[in-house]
Amino acid sequence: MKLANPKYETFPAPALRPTGWLQKQLRIQAEGLSGNLDKIWPDIRDSRWIGGNCEGWERVPYWLDGFIPLAWLLDDEDLKARAKRYIDGILAQQKPDGWICPCEDHERGRYDVWATFLICKVLVVYYECSGDERIEDAVRRALYNLMLHIRGNTLFNWAAARWFEGLVSIYWLYDRTGEKWLPYLAGMLRVQGTGYRDLFDNWMDQAPHTDWNYQTHVVNLAMAIKSEVLGGRLGDRVAEGEAFAEKMLGLLQKYHGTAVGHFTGDENLSGDSPIQGTELCGVVEAMYSYEQIFLLTGNAVWLDRLETLAYNALPATISPDMWTHQYDQMVNQMACVRFMGRPIFGTNSVEAHLFGLEPNFGCCTANFNQGWPKLAWHTFLKGEGSILSAVLAPATVKTEINGVSVEVSLDTLYPFRSSGNYTVKTSAPVEFALEVRIPAWAKNATLDGAPVEAGKIARIDRIWEGETTVELAMDFDIVFEERPREMAVLRRGPLYYSVHIDEEWKMHEFERHGVVRKYPYCDYEIYPKSPWNWAFGEGECTVTERDIVDYPFSSEHPPVEITAPLYQIDWGYEEGYNDLCAKVPNSREPISETMPVKMKPYGCTNLRMTELPR
Repeated sequence: MKLANPKYETFPAPALRPTGWLQKQLRIQAEGLSGNLDKIWPDIRDSRWIGGNCEGWERVPYWLDGFIPLAWLLDDEDLKARAKRYIDGILAQQKPDGWICPCEDHERGRYDVWATFLICKVLVVYYECSGDERIEDAVRRALYNLMLHIRGNTLFNWAAARWFEGLVSIYWLYDRTGEKWLPYLAGMLRVQGTGYRDLFDNWMDQAPHTDWNYQTHVVNLAMAIKSEVLGGRLGDRVAEGEAFAEKMLGLLQKYHGTAVGHFTGDENLSGDSPIQGTELCGVVEAMYSYEQIFLLTGNAVWLDRLETLAYNALPATISPDMWTHQYDQMVNQMACVRFMGRPIFGTNSVEAHLFGLEPNFGCCTANFNQGWPKLAWHTFLKGEGSILSAVLAPATVKTEINGVSVEVSLDTLYPFRSSGNYTVKTSAPVEFALEVRIPAWAKNATLDGAPVEAGKIARIDRIWEGETTVELAMDFDIVFEERPREMAVLRRGPLYYSVHIDEEWKMHEFERHGVVRKYPYCDYEIYPKSPWNWAFGEGECTVTERDIVDYPFSSEHPPVEITAPLYQIDWGYEEGYNDLCAKVPNSREPISETMPVKMKPYGCTNLRMTELPR
């Protein structure tokens, strides 16, 4: 059976080089938690995947899924060597019959093969970065063993909920070999896995959940948005799959949506309250889903959704130095302090919103690593006779078209600015199209001096010769988006804005279950040191732009700020708490004059008030 062709493809990672602020962000990640987990965290350092005695399921594959592209995008030889050490160890332990996960033979029937889907996907990532010729055979043997295994050991738990993740490596191998058992395996996964299409045809999970279950788990759902699009490659049903993705995402956002484009889940669907949490794994997996859906459909709306998460929810839940992260982030987060008594979260702990090494569970410690590297990997994509600037961020791609060397670069401070310059260099005259995605939030936009439509992909077809510069210019308006309970959120371009709150960080160094938290990867509580009880007032907003000083998403020196007219109100605390603002203010009446107050990008915040009365 023939697979439907994707509309766009990624370039091999070595062809791409992040530049500017994006290169800086990846370097911060490499020098922070992501680049050091194999040195400090037992579940990576001493994992069973490489012959140790610690966790041998999802954490090493999760980490490698981001660490590998990080190493190659930065062209860092030390990171590459450390990634290779893990791949070498994993391949060395693959059994003669193809079983690849670290467990004893008698444990296989109880082993959740979600880890098999994940490690095969990681091996594909490694191949796309390194070109290692061992990978194809290892993936073939692992997948063939999987097919035999699930004949007598039906998918269960996480593998059943995430069956479609196995399609990534199945399709990769089928595109290379055309082996007929691979579509059969894909069909087996679908039959044994969760039927999200049927679930959402009769969906009954509109209310917040305080019970834990696989069908309302936020990460499963973030992954499953792409399930029917991926499944639709078999049988040419991609368009049908995208229609389901729109339906599913629409329902999730209608009943559980946040002000910054995602949906809640702490750990299961939690409603639309700004004081419920969103798990970090859910953010990066939704980003991956949007990347995959765009490659197959070419619909620019998925890139708008990708950037919304990447430039808001992702950096907001990781400290600017990327040494600590939250498990759950809240849209209105006036403190990050251990809740006294019961947590507000549905099934997560009183510490799930602290910044630390592994608050609540360690899955996000490993899995957050894929967010920025995979975003960078999608800055430029390969189309039919074209190079697409898909995610707007500073980067360069080097490739060859009809035997001619071609280099395309984007120099920009977007999302903190509204313009950028493309430079196209060719070694000889060559014809191709430069495509540029124009974000939906651009009020007006021009490319190379000509008007272009927001929310679409603009195209310049020409014969390129030598060096050519193309300017992208956009206008962003300040807008107020309505939220439930007569609240609102301020947005300008791709960025949402939150009230600035002065912070006091309290460090906690300790050991728990044999895992040491020690500076800089210790845990922190954050206390507010300035008022947070604000409401939007009447008047003009002003924009102030600054250079990037230390961290691109710095809470102390954000690259852009908005000064907005706000006034204080009697907001109050949620009943039973003294460290959690109320979901709805006690009163909306002013208790102060309207005054100019700084608001900074949501992604530049640790403490924040984002949804405010208007």
